[in-house]
Amino acid sequence: MNSAILITYDKEDAINEAMGLCDAAGYQVVHTITQNFLKKPKYGISGGILEKLEEIAQKLRPDVIVFDEILKPSQNYNLASVLHREILDREALILEIFENRASSSESKLQVKQAQLRYEMVRAKEKVRLSRLGEQPGFMGIGKFEVDVYYNDIKNRMHTVKAKLEKAGKQRELHRQGRKRQGFKTISLAGYTSAGKTTIFNKLTGETRKQSKELFTTLSTTTRRIIIGKEPFLIADTVGFISKLPAYMIEAFKSTLEELIYTDIVILVIDVSDSLLNLKKKFASCMRTLNDVGVERDRIMFVLNKSDLVSNYEIQEKVKILNLKENKKWVSISAIAEKNLKELKNLIKDIIENQGFPNYNTETTMEFKDPYGN
Repeated sequence: MNSAILITYDKEDAINEAMGLCDAAGYQVVHTITQNFLKKPKYGISGGILEKLEEIAQKLRPDVIVFDEILKPSQNYNLASVLHREILDREALILEIFENRASSSESKLQVKQAQLRYEMVRAKEKVRLSRLGEQPGFMGIGKFEVDVYYNDIKNRMHTVKAKLEKAGKQRELHRQGRKRQGFKTISLAGYTSAGKTTIFNKLTGETRKQSKELFTTLSTTTRRIIIGKEPFLIADTVGFISKLPAYMIEAFKSTLEELIYTDIVILVIDVSDSLLNLKKKFASCMRTLNDVGVERDRIMFVLNKSDLVSNYEIQEKVKILNLKENKKWVSISAIAEKNLKELKNLIKDIIENQGFPNYNTETTMEFKDPYGN
């Protein structure tokens, strides 16, 4: 495993998530520096932090230095020039994870599209620096002229986009086929590592890979299940994460658009998260679903990992998320197989009634987004 120095926010939830991202990308964090990012124009960090980082990098000699923030190309270059190490910002780190985890041909194309978009944004700046005779060696720029370099990326993006559009048309044919057969559809969504794949496995009898690592699932898998003697199709989708750029969401559009056409979107929430994490992840998920185009009245909420917290804590978190009056939710534990029958009953009731089942307020909650997303 390669080593990394991590620069992240001085907050526990930010540190934990950044560490998880590094681990998922195959980097062992040998030192962590925390700060409040102030968007310093030249380096993205203060001069004092840079001096400290330079000293530590010379001593520990890490393979990469990871910034839990999106850096401008010029900032990346300036940092690489001073530190003489490869610099990975949050976007580049996530793209490495995506590349490592992509298994299906479609997910590989989606990752490639995101990588090319990332590269295109930085192409002109890299070429400008190259023309000034400043090539740190980490940027893989070569000696291309700006139009050749930029147009090469555009051409490759066009090829990948055409292939993804073809895959999207195939998905549309599948959706039409399911509709003709009268299948009702369910899609699992949620923050990465919330437990979507574990729920999927418990409901379908599948053995898809599941772990605490981030982004275990990158491609959608659909299976048939029976609920109340009625057949349903349920799909497991890619996990969300905060500060995911719009172009990455766009790259996975053909996968995420399944959420638009499904009858129910089950938003899986890790109820064992700290209150700070819970609110941040919930807001991020709702914002992503909104960006994708999911109608809110088709969302039901599953509070997973309930075996790790008390009933009192669950109810308190329900209030915090302003879900108190909503009857489209249930708390479960997929690992402990707790309340899976109640989950199936809730799905069946929502489909049959096309509205809110008559559950009591002890176990039910109306969605009001407190974050204005």
